[in-house]
Amino acid sequence: MFVPGISSRETKQLGRRRGGGGGGKGGGGGGKSGSSGSSGRSGSSGSSGGTKGSGSSGSSGSSSGSSGSVGSRGSSVPVSGSTVGRSSAVSYGSGTTKVVTIPQGQPFSGRTSGGATRGSIYGNQQYGSGYPGVNGLGTTGRNFPFVFWPLVWGGGLGYGAAYLHNTNEYGEPNNSSRPGGPMTQAAFSSNTTNSTFHVVADNSTVVALIASISSNCSFASNSSKTPSTFNGAATDPLPEQAVQYYRASSVVLTLDGYNDTAALTGDANATAPPLPSNVDQNLLNCLNATIGEAVPLIEDSAMRLSAPSLGAVGLVYVLWCLSSFF
Repeated sequence: MFVPGISSRETKQLGRRRGGGGGGKGGGGGGKSGSSGSSGRSGSSGSSGGTKGSGSSGSSGSSSGSSGSVGSRGSSVPVSGSTVGRSSAVSYGSGTTKVVTIPQGQPFSGRTSGGATRGSIYGNQQYGSGYPGVNGLGTTGRNFPFVFWPLVWGGGLGYGAAYLHNTNEYGEPNNSSRPGGPMTQAAFSSNTTNSTFHVVADNSTVVALIASISSNCSFASNSSKTPSTFNGAATDPLPEQAVQYYRASSVVLTLDGYNDTAALTGDANATAPPLPSNVDQNLLNCLNATIGEAVPLIEDSAMRLSAPSLGAVGLVYVLWCLSSFF
């Protein structure tokens, strides 16, 4: 297990980057529920503060209903890894407005965690998007507005701009310190066209989204029922296949066969090609809308952090209050 700062290492919107892509959060439909929303690909995200990690590691949904299987509306999704005291997220949850500073002895101490809500869930087609109020390519040095770490593409591909390869900071895809567990993937194939999409994220998120997407969208029977391993290998989804990032680039939707070479250049203004004309837009819109609405988020109620020290003045006050009862 790689723990940033401790272990050594040997070795919205579907959119355009100035061109190609289409749509906005709303509109469109597809699948069982007619969920809507494609996305737009303008804008990018930048960097925000903090030091590299230090310390040790920390330890869908139907459109109705209140609890039940992982991925159903309002259901709790277990989240392991380095989460600064949180142990669960919520499918269709609203997110958390609370911002905490990661304490010493935990990965990425000094950076902030939390503060982002569902309204900021969509990024665009560029890696590093989806960070509220932050612009620019890449995820180096970023805070964690949704608590979850950004996904990594792995350093073994041997091509593409340096901003895509950040395993020295966040660990390999199989890093068990990652909130939600190691990265995994799920495939969703069209039952009408030759379109296959992949969702890539931490394991807890992928498990929940398989349930949510199964409830909302129609797809071919050969699609994933359970997550499969993501190693960042050439046979896995690739960064040039990304059509949409979500939740501070901790989740991505990719399309098999799509080749956005602009993503490999490191140029935020490079023009991306449009999606293939024969892509299953109904499935694409349903996937995009369902991820945007259902991807698990940490909520305020899940912020189980240690109570602050009273300090000397606070202790004197408490003792004074207690003495008044005697």
